[in-house]
Amino acid sequence: MLCCFKLTGILMTNTATATELDAFYPVRAECVADIPKTRFKIKPGKTLSARRWDAAFSKDGHLDIAKVLRRIHRGGVHPSIKGAVWEFLLGCYDPNSTFEERNGIRQQRREQYGVWKDECQKMVPMIGTGKFVTTAIITADGRPVEEETSTNLQEIDTVGTLDDSPGGNNSTLDKKVIEWKLTLHQIGLDVVRTDRALVYYESEANQSKLWDILSVYAWIDGEVGYMQGMNDICSPIIILLENEADAFWCFDHAMRRLRENFRCNTGTIGVQSQLSTLSQVIKIVDPKLHQHLEDYFHVCRGVRWWRILVCISDVDGAFSQRVLLCGQFISLGDWFQMMWAMEYNPNLFLTYESGSDSKGGGGTGGNDKHLKQYGKFERKNVKMGPNDQQLPLPVFLVASVLEAKNKRILKEAKGLDDVVNILGDVTGNLDAKKACNEALKLHKKYLSKIKN
Repeated sequence: MLCCFKLTGILMTNTATATELDAFYPVRAECVADIPKTRFKIKPGKTLSARRWDAAFSKDGHLDIAKVLRRIHRGGVHPSIKGAVWEFLLGCYDPNSTFEERNGIRQQRREQYGVWKDECQKMVPMIGTGKFVTTAIITADGRPVEEETSTNLQEIDTVGTLDDSPGGNNSTLDKKVIEWKLTLHQIGLDVVRTDRALVYYESEANQSKLWDILSVYAWIDGEVGYMQGMNDICSPIIILLENEADAFWCFDHAMRRLRENFRCNTGTIGVQSQLSTLSQVIKIVDPKLHQHLEDYFHVCRGVRWWRILVCISDVDGAFSQRVLLCGQFISLGDWFQMMWAMEYNPNLFLTYESGSDSKGGGGTGGNDKHLKQYGKFERKNVKMGPNDQQLPLPVFLVASVLEAKNKRILKEAKGLDDVVNILGDVTGNLDAKKACNEALKLHKKYLSKIKN
């Protein structure tokens, strides 16, 4: 049920009334009764509206990002402009660029996406046809699977051959092609399960759009490829951005923040580093709580912390507005934009374009005007300068939820089931803005303690 109603709850943010949201993200009639009602309202004078968004640009297109961040922190983003705002928050564009410069970048990216999509289509002709697959198209050794007659497939050759792959018969490349083709039906299965409550996904063309983007991404990012959960990140993006290429690049920039959490090495996943970090934060800000959790959940550390995180995120359908994906307390819609705004660094675009690991801007000290171009959370990191203690905001969000029930956990929790029940009282009532502010307070406490 969660996968069916996830995005609907997510997109019902504090930036619009339920009636307005129905117009932007219509829900299938049979699902309406099961969709949680939004508690959020437009906040006049606080929410970033379309009018305020347009006013934040100069005549030639420079964006006053400090003004935008202030609005998002106070009242979120109106759904009519979310797609455009997300492109900036994710570093797709430099706020100091002009309209003309961004149009040039946009056109160049659209052409590049077209090249990659054509490359994929030569290997699997179904890509770009408005159709998609949900069954394997090749065997593990790369041989085409005999397909049953289907009106959906008609005369389309879905498989192609290894000779169609770029570069010919290179064995390493052939292996990459086989691995990629083996993921395509899994992507298709996940597409079918994605946000089924939305009218948007009643259209096979829209489902195919999601499949095309994820398939192309899996091809160009051969190191990580595709993993379940990427569909949930991509889904709201393709709804908010009509142009497929623009949606792809926005998703690509979101994945630059998240891809390490999807990386698998010798049977493990990148989430384990996040789990270790969470444990580290709890140990410093609340040693007693940390020791309590260690004492009762010592059997399997990875599973122990992971299950705590999962129960924080998905304890029931009422918490469908929040998604804890791969160890990060992440959500789509209101949660996404609130966290991205708080972690925003104006150097993101230049960082991604240069391929540098450093965002720059550290050590600006008391330059208040410059610091206002950073999100509230990132400002603290900039003031501190580069160091090993710069941890991501999602870790502090999860830690703050645990802290909120500190007393009950210490008194009542004797096992994982107890923790699940205790946290269940919290998760269904979390507000994005309030939770982020609590995380900021915990972050401040953490920084204070590590200095001593």
